[in-house]
Amino acid sequence: MLRFLGWLFTVGFIAFLGVAGGVGYVIWDMSKGLPDYKQLALYEPPVMTRVHAADGTLVAEYAEQRRLFVPINDIPKKLIQAFLSAEDKTFYEHQGLDWPGLAAAGLRYIQVKATGKGQIVGASTITQQVTKNFLLTNERSVERKIKEAILAHRIEQAFNKDQILELYLNEIFLGLNSYGVAAASLNYFGKSLNELSLEEIAYLAALPKGPNNYHPFRQTKRAIERRNWVLGEMFNNGYITAAERDAAQGKPLEVNPRPFGAQLFAAESFAEEARRELVQIYGEDKLMKGGLSVRTTLDPKLQIFARQAVARGLITFDRKRGFRGPVKNVALDGDWGETIGKMKVPSDLEPWRLAIVLEVDDAGAKIGLQPKTLISGKIDKARDTASVPLALLSWARKYVDGSKLGPEVKKAGDVLAAGDIVYVAPDKNPGQFHLVQLPDVEGALVAMDPHTGRVLALVGGFSYGKSQFNRAVQALRQPGSAFKPFVYAAALDNGYTPSSVILDAPIEFKMSNGEIWKPKNYQDKFYGPSTLRRGVEQSRNVMTVRLANDLGMSRIGELAQRVGIYDKVPNQLSYALGAGETTLLKMTTAYSIIANGGKKIEPTLIDRVQDRYGKTIYRHDKRECAQCGNQTWQEQAEPELFDVRPEVMNPYTAYQITSMMEGVVERGTGKKLKLVGKPVAGKTGTSNDERDAWFMGFTPDLTVGVYIGYDNPKPMGKGRTGGELAAPVVADFMRMALRDKAATPFRVPKGIELIPINVKSGQRDLFGDPGVILEAFKPGEEPPSKTTIIGDQVATSGVPLDGTSAQPPESDAVIEGGLTTGTGGLY
Repeated sequence: MLRFLGWLFTVGFIAFLGVAGGVGYVIWDMSKGLPDYKQLALYEPPVMTRVHAADGTLVAEYAEQRRLFVPINDIPKKLIQAFLSAEDKTFYEHQGLDWPGLAAAGLRYIQVKATGKGQIVGASTITQQVTKNFLLTNERSVERKIKEAILAHRIEQAFNKDQILELYLNEIFLGLNSYGVAAASLNYFGKSLNELSLEEIAYLAALPKGPNNYHPFRQTKRAIERRNWVLGEMFNNGYITAAERDAAQGKPLEVNPRPFGAQLFAAESFAEEARRELVQIYGEDKLMKGGLSVRTTLDPKLQIFARQAVARGLITFDRKRGFRGPVKNVALDGDWGETIGKMKVPSDLEPWRLAIVLEVDDAGAKIGLQPKTLISGKIDKARDTASVPLALLSWARKYVDGSKLGPEVKKAGDVLAAGDIVYVAPDKNPGQFHLVQLPDVEGALVAMDPHTGRVLALVGGFSYGKSQFNRAVQALRQPGSAFKPFVYAAALDNGYTPSSVILDAPIEFKMSNGEIWKPKNYQDKFYGPSTLRRGVEQSRNVMTVRLANDLGMSRIGELAQRVGIYDKVPNQLSYALGAGETTLLKMTTAYSIIANGGKKIEPTLIDRVQDRYGKTIYRHDKRECAQCGNQTWQEQAEPELFDVRPEVMNPYTAYQITSMMEGVVERGTGKKLKLVGKPVAGKTGTSNDERDAWFMGFTPDLTVGVYIGYDNPKPMGKGRTGGELAAPVVADFMRMALRDKAATPFRVPKGIELIPINVKSGQRDLFGDPGVILEAFKPGEEPPSKTTIIGDQVATSGVPLDGTSAQPPESDAVIEGGLTTGTGGLY
């Protein structure tokens, strides 16, 4: 018997060795070619790039996977306990594998394979989930589970528990394109991790097994059940009290998904241009995965003001051209709320709303307002109605051809009919709305710090939701007379003075094709001998062409290239009148160079970029400060930052042109800027047939450029000049932007001499006499004792030689409608 038992033991031992050897061989064989688990120590997950305004306000986010990496020490203890309770309660005890759980899962696998019924279940520890997520695939097979177990054991030997848990909590997918608990906290609840309540923590811990199975809107009941199960497990594990569990389980599931992408209202165009700039510097992959922290130049308050001003200006102009009709007309049968509820409305039009006309009588119209779309994606069942009184739609005379309007509106039926779908905006009286329409004309605004090139605000059009085309940086348009200051600046650099006199009289040029070009002034009149100042203030075309002809286009082109308006200027006199195409951003930069005294600046939307570790990897300010890193103060002098920017315009010339453009505001085509109530210089610009309207204005510390025109260029109508259309927008913006700022005068360079000059003759005169102003002269310059007229001396008969001026007609219409101050919304 003993011999038999010994034999049996020997056979069993040999069999055990064979099985063990077989298992060992399988493990050895499967270990070959396994991923290197040590790479986890160097792992850098793709992290979301966040873009902030200058004051820290979140502007936009960019990522393929919405993830924020948070160190384990910064993750709340309760959240860790929730995930351990839901996913791996023995995490801090096992060595990577839950053997009882694996045995149960193995038996279940055999049962399913044998019967063909049931569902395979897993028993993955957190370490195994890290292994699967980082190193393996999601394939369901015995081979993959063995590889997972091998790697999990190796990871446990190489990393401590907190390191493994940190990887897991930052990598796990939790739905809504959220990777990691920090991103999920923001995306589900709009909160940082330390702001989450207990029930919110439990819901996040309920998601790893299948976010879609516990979707907050599509599977609300199952989501709450799973959340409450997590809370129960937390109680069972001693992490919370019964009272805490019961209170949290009784709470509703309140999820409010946070939008992704552009975050700051009215800054979509700015955010997109900043994105393009980042891609140009770092590439798309680094932007989407690199976890960059970007501080932009954006001033959120000025951005709101800019959008308000542009919208008001475009609406004001558009209303004068009449009502183009409803968006569409539909039959009033069935549920009108469903009909208009499905229609898309640009998100940045708030508080404008889409509405359907339900009834019309002489006194007004009854409207049904577009119902809101719920977070779940369904249309709200509530149906709200309101009215549009006759007084709030009487502007809507019929659009005829852009210059003529239909008859006056005497009853609502002259404009609206039942079934019309239109845009409306709330009135100050509750329950009443204005009839409004999307302007078909477009515009853009750039506000810049002239000393640094930092773009403080940028508006690329009326509505980014309607059109993503950025007219501030992408639209190539003719600046018209807004280019003239650079013609006159080139002249001042080459021997002319502000009191030099140019003949304003007819002149002809024979072009290379044999045709004759006869430049003319806007009013089709000529004004005889006029000073350079008068030419700038009154925007004289003919004398500008004479000046350019006398000076030479090469000198003008050289200056235009230095300040960044054009890459190359052909030898064509029409370019002196702004016939070349450029962008609003380039023009604003060039005017900023005048404002800062001639220093070269590079326009930028990006101040600083930090990598995921907080290290600064980009600064727009290139100045170096070797002494700024000193650790101690030993009574040394304060560090100095030297301005090494090149000078691209003579500072004396820059001030002389600034002084002339102050005259544009005081006496010339830009008088609407006097409404700002502070020292402002600027210049109007209007291209041929009033296709483009510009105004470029600046104070000592702020430059603002505005462009208005159609995307497909066409005439806007006689008199629709830069002074009529664009100047009021600049004035509107500056009034808001500078209302709390002191009235700072322009800085006068040392050596400039201010001499009283007669604006007609250009000669010295008595200060205080009519027509006498203080003119700026460079050191060593002075006004002539005798008037010398530069240019062709032959004038057509009948041309007045006394310098009398006439200005383009200007409208005194009050800006109305548009954006309400402080809200950023329309109307």
